[in-house]
Amino acid sequence: MKILMVCLGNICRSPLAEGIMQHLIKQEGLNWGVDSAGTGDWHVGRSPDHRSVKAAHDQGIDISKQVCRLFRISDFDEFDLILVMDKSNLSNILAMARNDADRKKVKMLLGDRSVPDPYYDDAQFAPVFKLIEAGCKEIIKQYA
Repeated sequence: MKILMVCLGNICRSPLAEGIMQHLIKQEGLNWGVDSAGTGDWHVGRSPDHRSVKAAHDQGIDISKQVCRLFRISDFDEFDLILVMDKSNLSNILAMARNDADRKKVKMLLGDRSVPDPYYDDAQFAPVFKLIEAGCKEIIKQYA
């Protein structure tokens, strides 16, 4: 199973989701791969937001070496599951889908709920970490 985590800029939520999922995959002994991407290109080539790095580090997860990248059409071919953080990400990714097979791979991480973007509120990074962690645990339960 190959999973792609997607948010807007690939600096806050999706890097956390990638790191958390990698951590859980390792704990569970699963042979899964995970990556992350953004729908916007503002931060391509940069590291995740320092507040996401800290939120992950506080939970024993290192995401500092991740590099932000843009979602690309070929991701539909490379990944089995594309998990987006909110409805805006969902509509952006679905708009790029070439067919029903692509569309079937795209789901919101928390089902019908959005993962709030913590970018403008430092206090939201720890709660967002916990939301993403719960979502990742649920995905593992569903697909393992």
